[in-house]
Parts: sequence; structure tokens; C-alpha cells
Amino acid sequence: MKKILSLIAFAAAVVPALAQEVTDAQAAAEQAAAAIADAPKEEVAAPKPVYWTNTLQTNINFTQLALKNWVAGGYNAVALAGNVDANANYAKDKMKWNNRLQLDYGFMYSKDKPILQKTKDRMYFESKWGYATPVRHLDYSANFSFLNQFHKNYDYKTPTDDQFAAYPDNPTAAWEAARVLKSDFFAPAYITLGVGVDWTPWDWLAVNFAPITGGVVAVSVPELRKTYGMALKSEGLDDTVGSNFRSARFQFGAQLKIDAKWIINENFSYTTQLVVFTDYLDHPFTKNRINWDNKVYWKLAKYFALTLSTNMIYDPNVTIPDLGHDGVQWKEFLEFGFTYAFAFPKAQ
Repeated sequence: MKKILSLIAFAAAVVPALAQEVTDAQAAAEQAAAAIADAPKEEVAAPKPVYWTNTLQTNINFTQLALKNWVAGGYNAVALAGNVDANANYAKDKMKWNNRLQLDYGFMYSKDKPILQKTKDRMYFESKWGYATPVRHLDYSANFSFLNQFHKNYDYKTPTDDQFAAYPDNPTAAWEAARVLKSDFFAPAYITLGVGVDWTPWDWLAVNFAPITGGVVAVSVPELRKTYGMALKSEGLDDTVGSNFRSARFQFGAQLKIDAKWIINENFSYTTQLVVFTDYLDHPFTKNRINWDNKVYWKLAKYFALTLSTNMIYDPNVTIPDLGHDGVQWKEFLEFGFTYAFAFPKAQ
């Protein structure tokens, strides 16, 4: 009986103490939770939006041919060509701004012609600004383009006997004397600025129509001005003297530009651009300038690719030997070589 009473007395003394400790611990936990809740929270910065999408692709192609005692014939030759295709596109809310720069340059040396011959030379920049209209896929637009070359391009003709005789100890000089200048820096240069609308029904297609387009064709080299359709400074001047022609021609008309790009997979793509310009001031809708560019890109290995590119020009103001003003200019390149694409952060 005494043991039972002792246990009851012990419990009566210990239980309240334990209950008080539990209450105190609970209160401390509540205070700690309140302190944590009241503590300043560390703000996590939202990722900064990226509005630019940039791409840069480069290609370098090298060809070398060496022959020795080759009965079938041929000439030792080396060729080097490269191109750069850079894009910088901006998009935010209703506004877009797309920019593209294409640079092509190449040359070759062949033993049969002891001079360095340029195979391609082109710089083309275009910039298009757009702002969304209430109509889906349709934007107001302003379109700028600039087409030029780096420096002199020639038609490499075979020297005549008289030219070889004039340079008996220097065949290179004879070949240089025989070549005919075809173009130069800003000879010609095409600059256009148009205002209109841009229709992009799909990601791969953009159709731009600019009914208000101003353009300038500049020819800085006097001897080439007649070839590219420059007007005489005044009537009655001798049209065989290049300096008698104006150095630039202003054009005002309408322009249609169609861009398409099909990306079959990460290694194969095809791009094309068709530009048609008609001059309101000179036989509108019947005397049109047409440019059509195509490019097929096939990446065969990590750093090697096959590229097929073509450029077609029809310009009724340009005089082509033996064809007059009705000829079509055509250029085609099939190249295999080193390729590298620079990576940039993607727009968010």
C-alpha cells in the first residue's frame, strides 16, 4: 500500500513538471517559427529576357591540283574561297527587327594564267523592321538593303600576240593588260529603302511588299558607268567617254521580296530569296530588275559541309557583251570545305 501511495505521489510531482517542459518547448518552437516568418526573404531574380537571336556561320573551302607527266593534260591550280553568313534578329512584343550580312570572297591561281583570278566577290546586307498590325501574320515594315563587292573584278581574257610581244619577259604583265574590268567597289552598288507590309504565314516563309521604295545605283568608276546604264550628264556628250556619264541613278518604285527557308534537319537546309523591283520612273511593270539567290547547305561531318549557291540577276539597264540589255547573269558555286557555326544564347 505504501508503494502505491509513493508511486502516486511521484507521478503527481513529475507529470506537472513534464507538462510544463512540453509547454515551454512548444512556445519556443512557435517563437522560432514566428521569427523565421518575420525574417527578410531573399528575393530570387527572375531570368533576364533575351530578345536577340544571333547566328554566325563560316565556311572556308580549299582546292589544289598538281600534275606531273599527266598525259591527259591539265594545269596545276589552287583555289581558296570563303563566306560568312551572320544574322541578328530582335523580337519584343509587337516589334521585330531582322538583320543579315552575307560576305563571299574567293580566288584561284592556275599555271595556264600566271595571275591571281578572283572567283567570287560579294557583300550583301539587309535589314527589315516590322510592327504587328491588327491582322494576324501581317506587319508594317521598312526594308533596307545594300549590295556591293570588295574591289576589282575582271574578265580574264587571253592576251593577243601584240600584248605578249609588248611584255616578252613578263607574261604576267601581258595577262594583266588583257583582262577587262567588270566591277569594283561601289561600281556598281545597289542601295534600296522601302516601306510597306510583311506577311509571314509560316516560320519558313516571309513575303514583303513595299509599294514605296527608293533606290540608288552608284557607279564610282567612270569607265563602267555606261555598262551599268548611267545617264549622260547632258545631251550631246560623247558616250564613249566614261566621265561624261552620271555616277548615280535614282530610282523610285515598288519592290516585292520573297524569303523562304526549309530546315530539313540540323544538317540540311535550303534558303532562297527572290527580289523584283519595278521603277515608276522608267517603264514601270515592264522593265523590272530581278534578283534570285539560292543556297543549299549540307553538313556532312562535324566541321565539313557541302554548299551549293546560285545567284541570278536580270537588270535591263546593264549591258552584257554580245547580248545587249536582254541577258541574264548567272553564277553558281559548288563548294566543300571547313564549316563552323558560332553559338549564341537563344531568345526567350
